[in-house]
Amino acid sequence: QVQLVESGGGLVQTGGSLRLSCAASGHTLTAYHMGWFRQAPGSEREFVASINWSGGATYYADFVKDRFTVSRYNPDNTMYLRMNNLLPEDTGVYYCAATLSGPTWYNTQGTKEEIYDYWGQGTQVSVSS
Repeated sequence: QVQLVESGGGLVQTGGSLRLSCAASGHTLTAYHMGWFRQAPGSEREFVASINWSGGATYYADFVKDRFTVSRYNPDNTMYLRMNNLLPEDTGVYYCAATLSGPTWYNTQGTKEEIYDYWGQGTQVSVSS
């Protein structure tokens, strides 16, 4: 059983930056493919970014390309999301997720939340205008 805990959220102004972390416990993350999702108030949860087990493959939602960077450091059992040039529409709760299912992850590029088996509780990101 993998437990995921997000941190690093907060309140920033438009144009600011944050780095979210997703720390795992209970099992090494080395073999897991992972993703970041977010949910704005009144909206469904949506895909933000994903990264394969080695960090060699990453995918992004169109609305975050060139602003966000997903990375991971397996020796620390942690995945990161660096967010630059934040906009008010980036406000929401950010969740990390993990799965061992390689074929479905690669087939969907990790963009579908139903393929993930483990989820964190989320961290709030608020961007003021």
